[in-house]
Amino acid sequence: MAQSSPPRKTHEAAESTLHAIGTVIEIAGSGSQVSLAADKVNTLLQHPDPAIANAGQVGSQIKIRVGNVWLLASIRTQRLDLTKANTILAQVDFLGEGDEERLTGKIYNFRRGVTRYPVPGSEVFAVSSTDLKQVYAADSRAHVEIGTVFPTRDIRGSLYVDAMLGKHFALLGSTGTGKSTSAALILHRICDIAPEGHIVMVDPHGEYSAAFKGNGALYDVNNLALPYWMMNFAEHCEVFITSTGDERQIDADILAKCLLQARGKNRIAESIGKLTVDAPIPYLLSDLTNIIQNEMGKLDKATNTAPFMRLKGKIEEMKADPRYNFMFSGMLVGDTMTEFLSKIFRLPSQGKPISIIDVSAVPSDITSTVVAVLSRLVFDYAIWSRNEPQRPILLVCEEAHRYIPSDRVAGSSAVRTILERIAKEGRKYGVSLGLITQRPSDLAEGVLSQCGTIISMRLNNDRDQAYVRAAMPEGARGFLDSIPALRNRECIICGEGVSIPIRVALDTLEEQKRPASEDPLFSVLWQETGGEEDILDRVVRRWRSQGR
Repeated sequence: MAQSSPPRKTHEAAESTLHAIGTVIEIAGSGSQVSLAADKVNTLLQHPDPAIANAGQVGSQIKIRVGNVWLLASIRTQRLDLTKANTILAQVDFLGEGDEERLTGKIYNFRRGVTRYPVPGSEVFAVSSTDLKQVYAADSRAHVEIGTVFPTRDIRGSLYVDAMLGKHFALLGSTGTGKSTSAALILHRICDIAPEGHIVMVDPHGEYSAAFKGNGALYDVNNLALPYWMMNFAEHCEVFITSTGDERQIDADILAKCLLQARGKNRIAESIGKLTVDAPIPYLLSDLTNIIQNEMGKLDKATNTAPFMRLKGKIEEMKADPRYNFMFSGMLVGDTMTEFLSKIFRLPSQGKPISIIDVSAVPSDITSTVVAVLSRLVFDYAIWSRNEPQRPILLVCEEAHRYIPSDRVAGSSAVRTILERIAKEGRKYGVSLGLITQRPSDLAEGVLSQCGTIISMRLNNDRDQAYVRAAMPEGARGFLDSIPALRNRECIICGEGVSIPIRVALDTLEEQKRPASEDPLFSVLWQETGGEEDILDRVVRRWRSQGR
């Protein structure tokens, strides 16, 4: 008996530093109900520890002792108990559990999930910053620090790189919440720990070139040189076929037959036993139009000449239009596939692991096809390099709702097909997908649920909030309710990339690493005048030459 008394004394000493704020009144599988003493919660508001001062509020954490284990839960909702004065009833979601240090009563070795539940009547305590430090402390896995955990002042919020990239991630937030800067921050941190990585970013507004001048390779219509012959058959159809309905199928059959013949003229085709229409083998556009002309002249054709004329006219139009030179130039007929993949996928990286592909100057009618080709090349490379040393690639898609729209927004397209396939199958082949969007409700059904990590900034639209709520795991529901109340450059992160759901105030990014996405200050800019004639002259010249 004498030997067992010292631990009890130290336990009681630790107990005195704990702040009891209520009791458990009901237990269910994923969450439970607790009653909080309003006077105790109010007394703690002035506490110097911000985590304890925040105790009992929606989105904050509480802890419950079960044997020698601390159970952690997040407060989701609160309401006044009308039957009992000065009492608040709160719904809580269980987050995980950690062992209790015998001497200090602190939490250590925290892990997700619950093995033992408390019983009704168990005491509920406020969580301190010391506890949160243990809970949020990044373990030995590769991680990047991106900000400070709310409501603490010094606990760092980290993302586990392998878990986040292995299961895809989505960054969501309404316009003006700091989404682009947050994306740049996360990608910069990843580049810092993996200077030999392979990241391809599709940038529809030309914002990110400014952010990655130092550690990225920048491509736009002037230096992209994306050869047209790398398109597969579906992408050829999107670009060259303008008809709809039954006529579209007729045009597609003719294009398939002629394209196969054009590819077959190349010397490389001779070394391939069975050539397919999708094989990325160079061919001349003039060969394709000549073959279409010859087929049109044949007597045994099943249709009239209209489909042949439509195809030939469209191909010649694309070839002659200088806006499409980056893709349909006569200079792109050489077999440059190895060099192209090397520069776009950063193989080798040479300290610049990210390719920023600025598609803002690409004509709008083929933008989605260009994104489709780039995305499919990433996926196809991963499939055909399975027997080689693995080089995983991260594909980041800004304005993702434009390329993977839901059925009610747009029909099927080559880019939607390939990005949905990467979302479902990419991780098996070492392709990770990062989706950035301000309208998650416009994304194709199921794509968001394929993202293992969701980073949500403020969302103002009710439908977007509901959509994210459906995609997030159960334990994060308490955090979800605070999505409309987040400040700029604050986010909620849940899923594979973090140990438990967290709310993070993101770090400030250095000026030279920020994307060019600052909102114009009307009150300041409208005070300035002078030089308008020169501005208009320069703008009109660029506009007419379609160059930037």
